[in-house]
Amino acid sequence: MTLKKEPLYLQIANVMEEQIASGTLKLGDKLPSIRNIRKIYGVSINTAKQTFLELESKSLIEPRARSGYFVSKTSQRKFALPSVAKIRSSAEEKPPQDLIDKVFNTLKKEEITQFSLGVPAQSMLPVSKLNKGVINTVRRLEDGGTSYEPVQGSINLRRTVAKWSMVFDSQLTEDDLVTTSGVINAIFNCLIAVTKPGDTIAIETPVYFVTIQIAKSLGLNVVEIPSHPITGVDLDALKKVLPRINVCCFTTNFSNPLGSLMPEDHKRELVRMLTEANVPLIEDDLYGNLFFGATRPKPCKAFDEAGIVMWCSSVSKTLAPGYRVGWVAPGKFKDKIIRQKLLQTISTPILYQEVVADFMEHGRYDHHLRTFRSKLYSNCLQFQRAIEEYFPDNTKISQPQGGFMLWLELDKRINTAQLYDTAIQQNISFAPGRMFTLQDQFNNCMRLNYALEWNDKLHFDLKKLGQIVKNAL
Repeated sequence: MTLKKEPLYLQIANVMEEQIASGTLKLGDKLPSIRNIRKIYGVSINTAKQTFLELESKSLIEPRARSGYFVSKTSQRKFALPSVAKIRSSAEEKPPQDLIDKVFNTLKKEEITQFSLGVPAQSMLPVSKLNKGVINTVRRLEDGGTSYEPVQGSINLRRTVAKWSMVFDSQLTEDDLVTTSGVINAIFNCLIAVTKPGDTIAIETPVYFVTIQIAKSLGLNVVEIPSHPITGVDLDALKKVLPRINVCCFTTNFSNPLGSLMPEDHKRELVRMLTEANVPLIEDDLYGNLFFGATRPKPCKAFDEAGIVMWCSSVSKTLAPGYRVGWVAPGKFKDKIIRQKLLQTISTPILYQEVVADFMEHGRYDHHLRTFRSKLYSNCLQFQRAIEEYFPDNTKISQPQGGFMLWLELDKRINTAQLYDTAIQQNISFAPGRMFTLQDQFNNCMRLNYALEWNDKLHFDLKKLGQIVKNAL
């Protein structure tokens, strides 16, 4: 069998995806083995493995121990994917600050089911092990963690992160990294390092609302680039506006709120485009370790030869949100980032950096991530099933390939900012779609966090939320 001159694994994956969509391959059917795929298409074992990874990343197939790959339950979706927005620029701005404040004012109310939160449930985190790590680290450090650290950050953490980055074929060393107080602090420092007021930043849309707030606080003009719920940022749309862009800030691995995963060939092309245009890319890779596929997807940083990609990550979504331990690999902008950090904070607290470094170094982080990813994937399926059962039939729902956010697009007649007021009266909170843009769009959308312990109450609250939506029609 011959294929077109495109990436072979994508061509094979597309054939199998069409067979699943048409019903030729049905729910529960076993797929050909990697060995058989090699024989059928005359490809290498790596190409065959990439084919299965591509299908698994879309949640179309699932592995079963010692049995092979099977067509998954999520391949039989009842609801369509959310729509792709149009390109938007600052001319139509209407910041949603009041709405953001309203949602965040409920975060400490324990009686409220917080589908709106952007952090995992505490029960999903290794809190007791981390607490032991804190005690051991205090004893181990000569000063108990009370002294300043070098501006660039803990050498142990930077070395451990550099080793960890080898899982996506990175060539990073500890000298390439600077520690930060989480990803938001990293992004903020990156923007200060490469922009001035009046410059223009390209971000995806919908986008995490804090990214918008940072850009506007620095006096930047914002261009919102449409993002597909599966493949992420529309590169053709970006190309049209690139001549007037000074910096890009994208989440290529499991974006918040869509959960999209930019294909590897798109990442290569994005880096090539921006390198040619000499436009820095701030890459928010906060969710990169929370993949549902077989291997961790590479960030754009893995394809960066000119040093224009500023790779930002942390443990805030995977291990300890309150530790505020993050880092950035700033490429050719490293000296600027270090000077910026010195001006802002002098240094970041050494104690929690050492705790995280120790946790990552001795295999506990890897073990925790495997368990955590399994829970997230199970939750994602539970949420999708409940939404398909209890929400209106014209609801559209994202198909995240990692992370822990679901994006819902409801009937156009529904305004989720108004719907929020009704839901909160019944102790249910979600994030209205209008929070994730500067423009007058996504008014009929909402984001739900599924990194919560699944139980009868959660199931009931999703059912109740679905009824609230139906009553609004």
